[in-house]
Amino acid sequence: MAQTQKPFLIAIGVIVLAGAAFIGLRMTKKNVSIPANPVVTTADTAGFRGYLLGSPDAPIEITEYADFQCPGCGAFATVQFPDIKVRLIDAGKVLFRYRDFPLDGIHRHARIASHTAACADDQGKFWDVEHRIYARQNDWAFQSDALPLMEEIIRAAGLDHGAWMSCMQSAKHAGRIQASYDEGVRVGVPETPTFRIEGRLYTSLSADGMVRLVDSLIAAKAAATQQAPAPVP
Repeated sequence: MAQTQKPFLIAIGVIVLAGAAFIGLRMTKKNVSIPANPVVTTADTAGFRGYLLGSPDAPIEITEYADFQCPGCGAFATVQFPDIKVRLIDAGKVLFRYRDFPLDGIHRHARIASHTAACADDQGKFWDVEHRIYARQNDWAFQSDALPLMEEIIRAAGLDHGAWMSCMQSAKHAGRIQASYDEGVRVGVPETPTFRIEGRLYTSLSADGMVRLVDSLIAAKAAATQQAPAPVP
């Protein structure tokens, strides 16, 4: 009798252990939810205009309103932006400003991606993580849960995982993301990516097209300065 019961008891033990492991996994599963339409406080916007790259003395400022899950934004970030960085930002012609514009209705992971980058900014790694999120867009955009891929991304960027996760679980920057979205709505952003340059909105600009536009604007500013009447002594 003892011999016949042994396989049965072993099977029961395996089931119990598997159940305990499952419960343990459920209990330790990270819970991250970034709210949409949070109340925007003064602290969310004080001293923060967006993620900036380039010289503050650059003659032209370009603001990009973007959604991390938007394929067009991904194409711009991975294909066009490296060229723009060299020819405009590094050249001192442009101060580039990135603003979140999450399209919640069609991109359910847009805010968690935005918040991933926002928490990376706390560790001085926004642009590194921004590039990595876009480069791996096809990996996380179609997952039911994007968080594991975001964890892979921030680890690869060398972030302190514990500090990043604490930031994510607190939804610390939800108001900042909403403020960026609200700004885009106010200026009339119709889609992503949209670029605001000298008070005008552009939705289709290649790197070459953006360089030509910026060079023409700089030339126009220089001509206007030369034609301005001399101040009366």
